[in-house]
Amino acid sequence: PTMAVTEAGCDLTYCRMRGIVAVLTAFIKERKMGLNDFIQKLVSTPHICQHVEVNNFLKIDKNQVPWLRTLSKCPDGPQTAALACAWSSRPLIKPYDFDYLKIIGKGSFGKVLLARHKETTKYYAVKVLQKKIIIKKKEQKHIMAERSVLMKNIKHPFLVGLHYSFQTTDKLYFVLDYVNGGELFYHLQRERIFLEPRARFYAAEIASALGYLHSLHIVYRDLKPENILLDSQGHIVLTDFGLCKEGLEANGTTTTFCGTPEYLAPEVLQKQAYDRTVDWWCLGSVLYEMLYGLPPFYSRNTAEMYNNILHKSPVLKPNVSNAGRELLEGLLQKDRARRLGVKDDFLELKFHSFFSPINWEDLMAKRITPPFVPSVSGPTDLRHFDPEFTHLPVTSSLCTETLTVTSSVREAAGAFPGFSYGPPAEHAFM
Repeated sequence: PTMAVTEAGCDLTYCRMRGIVAVLTAFIKERKMGLNDFIQKLVSTPHICQHVEVNNFLKIDKNQVPWLRTLSKCPDGPQTAALACAWSSRPLIKPYDFDYLKIIGKGSFGKVLLARHKETTKYYAVKVLQKKIIIKKKEQKHIMAERSVLMKNIKHPFLVGLHYSFQTTDKLYFVLDYVNGGELFYHLQRERIFLEPRARFYAAEIASALGYLHSLHIVYRDLKPENILLDSQGHIVLTDFGLCKEGLEANGTTTTFCGTPEYLAPEVLQKQAYDRTVDWWCLGSVLYEMLYGLPPFYSRNTAEMYNNILHKSPVLKPNVSNAGRELLEGLLQKDRARRLGVKDDFLELKFHSFFSPINWEDLMAKRITPPFVPSVSGPTDLRHFDPEFTHLPVTSSLCTETLTVTSSVREAAGAFPGFSYGPPAEHAFM
């Protein structure tokens, strides 16, 4: 049925009104994006931004600058004078500020490169993602979650730090700590198993990082050896926050099916609600693999592996201490309501007898000497990275933009509002 709206003698059907609203909304969005692009181009050339006419246009108040310098983050697409001023008052980061030296990793959305900042000559890992692939796979939420989590966790010793994130029309860039001691997985494959003190050290550093994430109401969800790196001193660095779930309170649950088959908790497999205890299951799986050489329920046959996860008890052979086996039993408890960590989260692990040799204060301050120091001669030493990646050519397309503006390019350009991030000017590239 059509609902007639009469105002000033004008009859508008509901459908026609909706049509007009849709057209107006699209028009406003288009104009907003055009203004965004214009202001971004404007503020990326600071000398133009200082021009008196441009200042008048942006209504920049010079007295605001010191206050704006203390901004720790800036939403993307500066639409206000304050924002434009904030961008112009600090160095704007761009793809061609870096020399891209080697590919050190590859994923479904893009690649990770070893890059040197031209001005400071410091080394970073730059993750470059293709917007159109992310949009095609409907993964915008995961990418924004990763950026959001990286911004929150810049202060933890065992979590990778984000220095900058920025975007071009068709790509997203994360400028991250460069960690070159190799994946834990790589070292585990080479040595088959780790002795208990070494496995305990890694498990303790991982557990403290997970406990910190949980304190921020973030569930990591994708703990596996490939996401656990070693730095050049031999300390743990957790990376890849694409599968994190934010905003989960202590007793909050979620149902998204994601993760890696070998490490999936039973509740995730069964598509039941799950909570932060999913991370303790994953830690149990990783610790088991460190001590025994294979994930706890591993089978080449995926269906059989899923069946093992749901119905089989983990095999705990006696070459591991009683305390170690007891911890694994608690972490690999199929019923999450009885799993270790369900009541007091990280504190339950912290005070478990398996971790009694660990001084947690010393651990957090990195005062405990790592049991293994990766042999690296310097930042360009890539011996712990897979040659499958490092032998690939670095393309020059990293610094170029898509010039043909198609509707898909336009969609990609505006699909990641709030992505760009940079520290205040005085902390830039410290």
